[in-house]
Amino acid sequence: MDCIFCEIAAGNIPAKKVFEDDDVIAFLDVNPASFGHTLVVPKQHVRNFMEADAATIGKVFGVASALGRVLQEKLGASGMNLLSNAGESAGQTVDHFHIHLIPRYDDRTQEALTLEFGPMDLDLDQVLAKIQH
Repeated sequence: MDCIFCEIAAGNIPAKKVFEDDDVIAFLDVNPASFGHTLVVPKQHVRNFMEADAATIGKVFGVASALGRVLQEKLGASGMNLLSNAGESAGQTVDHFHIHLIPRYDDRTQEALTLEFGPMDLDLDQVLAKIQH
């Protein structure tokens, strides 16, 4: 296997697992953006969320939702970012669908993530027309 997440799912590479069932594994990110940063990964190899079938999406997002609540409760996070990068231009570095659960804290010393962006000046009718046609 060339995929690190497939290797982790197969048990060939150790990980700090926080959840595992027959279809999904979740483990702490080795390069965390915050205290408790967790990756939720389907065991079956699929490149990104756009290529995953509905059953896989449902399982992965179901685990992410449940784990998000656990992380907030156990770690005292005040919020949570859910992120899935699809494609190199979006920042995907592992070619295997995964969701980042990134706990956020009122005390920003426990995180290194910034998600700042300003609104773009766009003609939304033009954007909608491109999507619909």
